[in-house]
Amino acid sequence: MERHESANVSRRHMLGCITGGLVAAVAAPALAQQASDREAASRMPKATESRKPPRYPQPPFPRQYQEPPGLASKMTPRPDHGETTYQGNRRLEGRKALVTGGDSGIGRAAVIAFAREGADVAINYLPAEEPDAREVVQLIRDTGRKAVALPGDIRNETFCNTLVDEAARELGGLDILVNNAARQQAAASILDLTTESFDATFKTNVYAMFWITKAALSHLKPGSCIINTTSAQAYEPSAHLLDYAQTKSAIVSFTKALAQQLGPRGIRVNAVAPGPVWTPLEVSGGLLDGMVETFGQGKPIGGRPGQPAELASLYVLLASEEPGYSSGQVFGATGGTGGP
Repeated sequence: MERHESANVSRRHMLGCITGGLVAAVAAPALAQQASDREAASRMPKATESRKPPRYPQPPFPRQYQEPPGLASKMTPRPDHGETTYQGNRRLEGRKALVTGGDSGIGRAAVIAFAREGADVAINYLPAEEPDAREVVQLIRDTGRKAVALPGDIRNETFCNTLVDEAARELGGLDILVNNAARQQAAASILDLTTESFDATFKTNVYAMFWITKAALSHLKPGSCIINTTSAQAYEPSAHLLDYAQTKSAIVSFTKALAQQLGPRGIRVNAVAPGPVWTPLEVSGGLLDGMVETFGQGKPIGGRPGQPAELASLYVLLASEEPGYSSGQVFGATGGTGGP
């Protein structure tokens, strides 16, 4: 009896040793990995605080007015287009882009970002916007990329055709087209909206997009893209922007229909729908008297209008090859309300 109990004890002891050895063998790699992870973590820099967004200006803004088309360089406060903040990652290396309205506002932010991502860029603008355009050209060249300045009025079909051909010739091709230039003039009543003003808005915002896109198709190859700038006004129109809001709705339909046409050719067509953004449009007749001071007030993000720099990365994403299955889409950037 004593021998039997002794044998049981010996077996239990032996099994315990075997089990312990197996557990240790299984646990050892995990413990070693944990020690390695702790050692690696100890070498990483300690985060002192989470990254904070820039402190952009909030309304009220100074009362101001410029004759159309207006200059960003004369605005108070001056808009941020990413001149000192946008850092590129070569996502558009070797690409060729044409951007209308590239001298200021959202177009300028896209141009700066494109160049810093490795693209050569041609910009179109009105001759009156030359001071802003010169700044942009220099910013492009500072990145080591080619800059092509093509001033002219896109309300003229002949000029639109020439614009595209010159951009493609100077750049050595065309991969990206951004239809961004726009006209916005506020009118309190339809009775105040003249036929001449209505026509000028449609020619700038809709006809020019049609002419320029049509001309560009002889240069765009599979893998190319078209990006149109629409607006939250297409979805929630303001009473004082009757004609402007109509054109932005037309751009949404144009984008969605054209995407279906060009998809089989490997060309993507998308649009960006900004909300209130601090650009020369607002201070050169785009708002009724007294609206500039409170522009963007009450928006969930910051209680302010957006800055052009905050939309730059969205244009870069759409211009890159990353969203390869996205076409016919409208991407909102509205500060938390409205839009798609």
